Amino acid sequence: MKRGPQGRYESTAVAGERVDAFVPAPLPPNPPLAPGGHLQVLLERAHLGLGRLDSVSALLPDTKLLLYMYVRKEAVLSSQIEGTQSSLSDLLLYELDEVPGVPLDDVVEASNYVAALDHGLERLRGGFPLSSRLIREVHAVLLSRGRGSDKDPGEFRRTQNWVGGSRPGRAQFVPPPPNEVSGCMSDLERYLHSGRQDIPALLVAGLAHAQFETIHPFLDGNGRIGRLLITLLLCDAGILGQPMLYLSLYLKQNRAEYYERLDGVRREGRWEEWLEFFLDGVTQTSEQAVETARRIVALLDEDRARMKSFGRSAASAMRVHQGLSERGILSIGEAAERSGLSFPAAARIIGLLERAGIVRELTGRKRDRLFGYARYLALLAEGTEPL
Repeated sequence: MKRGPQGRYESTAVAGERVDAFVPAPLPPNPPLAPGGHLQVLLERAHLGLGRLDSVSALLPDTKLLLYMYVRKEAVLSSQIEGTQSSLSDLLLYELDEVPGVPLDDVVEASNYVAALDHGLERLRGGFPLSSRLIREVHAVLLSRGRGSDKDPGEFRRTQNWVGGSRPGRAQFVPPPPNEVSGCMSDLERYLHSGRQDIPALLVAGLAHAQFETIHPFLDGNGRIGRLLITLLLCDAGILGQPMLYLSLYLKQNRAEYYERLDGVRREGRWEEWLEFFLDGVTQTSEQAVETARRIVALLDEDRARMKSFGRSAASAMRVHQGLSERGILSIGEAAERSGLSFPAAARIIGLLERAGIVRELTGRKRDRLFGYARYLALLAEGTEPL
């Protein structure tokens, strides 16, 4: 449906130029969303995909294995959209206090994303409402270290920003003036608390994400917070029991259409077209996550079967393999600690796994070596190649 502009333009000065900043109208869309049709079909498919995703625990011997890695994969992808070059292995190495192969700030951004998501989910589980205050808290964690830490973490912006272009006059989009930000975010918060009874929570998440990106309330980190907001909304609504849905790969692969659909909402009120794109992403992402879980189960089973040929060392190998499944990269000392083996015994088992092609040494050093679960990491890292 083509509704016309979903807000008003306000002339404002920024960096010595006069620009028209867009102030969005409060949600919900007016006229209301058109029911039925293709949107309803996509909504049902997305709900079916999420149901399969939420039951992925039935496939895995331990859901935490996938969740730990999948959160980090999303952190890497979401940060890549903002221009970083870190990989999944870079992030895992950083978490082991190792030097990654890319600029440190790139990996810190991804690490901050993991911490921000954890903080938001912990607050929601503790009964704290999904609100402007919580969004500011999550933002404060996101920008707590590294690049962006000087951009008022946890505070709505007090200066004008713009999206795209080297200067405001050439910007792709100019969000609301700073004096409008607090009011726009208050309107969004009211909608989140009152609008959920009117339409399905999945559509609320899609509407809220687009509205948040239009408001662009922070000096930095808006894209990452906007993507986190989707996960927080769906977990808060009970649609997901665990934060297993991450759209960053879909958005990375469809960046041009993503920006085009958001622009269509602002300029012409094409909410249904945006939501169709959003729901298609939910469906694709859910299906990919379920397929990844199946492939992980097959890989774990295959490698455990190979370890049975280790004879009397098989049981010890299984214990070290469990630790590798949980973290992806281990030192011999950590393998010993996680498996309960002595250091020499763990070193011997790591050697067996390396000769079997299950693990690969990553550092090239003779001391303080690190071993990666090669095929497991490769499977999880699919799609995370830097842009």
